Parts: sequence; structure tokens; C-alpha cells
Amino acid sequence: MSEKLTLGLLFGGRSGEHEVSLMSARSVISVLDSDRYEVVLIGIDHAGRWFAGDGALDAFEAGDLDSLEPVVLLPEPAGGWLFRRQADQALERVVQLDVVFPMLHGTFGEDGTLQGLLELADMAYVGAGVLASAVAMDKVLFKSLMRAHNIPQIEFVALDSDVIVSDVERALDDVKGLGGYPLFTKPANLGSSVGVNKVSGRSDLVEGLMEAAQYDRRVIVERGIEAREIEVSVLGNESPEVSIAGEIVPGDEFYSYRAKYLDDNSELKIPAPIDDVTMDEVRDIAGRAFRAIDGAGMARVDFLLEKTTGRLFLNEINTIPGFTQISMYPKLWDASGLPFPELCDRLVVLGLARKAQRDRLLRTYGGDV
Repeated sequence: MSEKLTLGLLFGGRSGEHEVSLMSARSVISVLDSDRYEVVLIGIDHAGRWFAGDGALDAFEAGDLDSLEPVVLLPEPAGGWLFRRQADQALERVVQLDVVFPMLHGTFGEDGTLQGLLELADMAYVGAGVLASAVAMDKVLFKSLMRAHNIPQIEFVALDSDVIVSDVERALDDVKGLGGYPLFTKPANLGSSVGVNKVSGRSDLVEGLMEAAQYDRRVIVERGIEAREIEVSVLGNESPEVSIAGEIVPGDEFYSYRAKYLDDNSELKIPAPIDDVTMDEVRDIAGRAFRAIDGAGMARVDFLLEKTTGRLFLNEINTIPGFTQISMYPKLWDASGLPFPELCDRLVVLGLARKAQRDRLLRTYGGDV
């Protein structure tokens, strides 16, 4: 990157993880080198409207967007231009972006929808593509794919939210095959532990199902185990690197939204106090899982290490992991010898490399019909 790049940092979003995204964006801004990047801040509000302008992140954090301008990215190749929306709906060019750095967690940001827009706009962007984003985000699809690759998964049941709301007894019957409590109820497509509950009885289960059903049209219920929470960070495209593993000792019953972002009672152990064999197994499985979903750029891979048996289960892959000052993804890379600013540089390079790879593909067919 010999020339200064115009980088669009995208944050906020139409998701239950909107506020987490603002925290991640703040951390990324703090380490981006002003000699390398001209940073354009682009925020998406809860209604899905795009805004840009000086102090955009400050405005989003304050909840006052009146000083910002509405902008739009067209779903067609337009040379990377971001457009201003005028009152008469006319479009005016604002700035030409070289690369987009999405810091959007959850739905409409991490699930392949944004990636599809960026692909249609023919833009370079940081992170996983449409397929990997969608698969990793959908816990039902992801777990099924991991099983196909012989990567161990906790037993689970998938339920339709409509069934939960209209016939909760039927939903409870479907869950019985998981055995006794505790169980975990989760929206199928969300992260940051939003809508996730550990339940220890029938009434708790009903409440957990109802809450999860508010966030997604599908809900997943998992068998609960006494486990240690182990995580690694992955970086790369076709030949991913895997960091050392860390362990999270939650300050809550599990690593909940509150434990991740609101309290400071959780303990991060880096490196994780596990033996070399387990460390190697975690890193090997993480790399295999990343390649299985056709990952690109970055991912945090989460494991459960069962305390009674020592069995290792892959829990999930986050393709846009948290980038806050206390987030495991940058912390694990820092402990592995890659500081936060250099990590962001590497991610931009990987995003540009993936775009160059797409540009080499043929989009027309000149053979005989």
C-alpha cells in the first residue's frame, strides 16, 4: 500500500448488535494510520438509513444524526463512489472509496447481505464473502456443515419462531430429545450473545424460546454442558493463519452480552491454560472450519471444552468479530505477535487481494452456443 487509500469504515446497522458495532468502530478508528488511510465514516441507523459526515461516529454515539448527510451505495459498479441523496432524490457523488471496512455485527452486516451489495457494487472490502458470511451466521446451517466435515458439535434442535409463538407445547416436545437441563436457547442468526439464555427448567425454557423468537425466524436449542470457553483468531484468505488460543472465564453464568460489553468481571486468559495437544487441536480445527465455509480475511472461532470429559466442541465462527478494546480477536493476535494497527493493515491488504482475485474471473462466455 504505497499510496494513501480512501477507506470507508461502516458501522451501526439494523441489528441487535448496533451498539457493539459502534464500540468496535471506535477501536478501529483509534489504530488506523492517517498516513496510510483517508477514513470516511459511514453509519447505518436502526432503520437502515446510511449517513456520513464529519463526526459521524460521535453523532451515532450521541443518537443525534441531524448534522449528517444521507448517503447511498448503488448496487451496480460505479467506480467505488458513495453518493449523497438530495431532497429531490437526485444523487450527487461524495467520495470515491478504495476499500470498505465493515464493522457491522449481526443481521444485515455479518450475514452476507451487505457483502452481496458490495459485490454488486464491485468494491473491495474487508472480511468474508457472501457465502461464508451467510453460513457462519446461520447456526443451523453452520452446525450441519461442520458435522459434514466431522467437526464435533453440541447436540441441538432447530425450531421455527412461528411454531414457538403459536404452539409452544409442540416446541417443548421437540426439545425433549436433548435430555435434561440446562439448555441454551439462541436466535439462529445473531451474535454477541444477544437473545441467548441458559435455562434450567420448563418456565425458563418457555421464556428463553419466546425471547429468542423475537430476534429471528428460527431458534436453536442446545444441550448445556459444563465447559471452558476457548477461542482463537483466524487471519487470511486461502492460506489462513491461526493465533494462539485464549480462554474466557465469564463473570456471568456464561459469556453473555452483559459479560462481553457491560461488565468487567470476565477474565481473559491468554494463552489459554491448556496442554499442547489441545492447543494444536483447537488451532487445527479452527483452520479447517474456516476453509470449510470458504472464509476470508478474519474470523474468531469459539470452542467449548467439556470439563468432565475433555472433549472439544466447535461452537461458532464469527466472521466480523468484536473489535472493542476488550475483544478477544485483536487481543489474541497481539499476543501472537501482531499488534492491532498491523492487524488492521493486514485485513485491508487481504480485502484488496480478494477483490483482485475476483477481477481476474471471466464474466462473459465466448464459446459456441
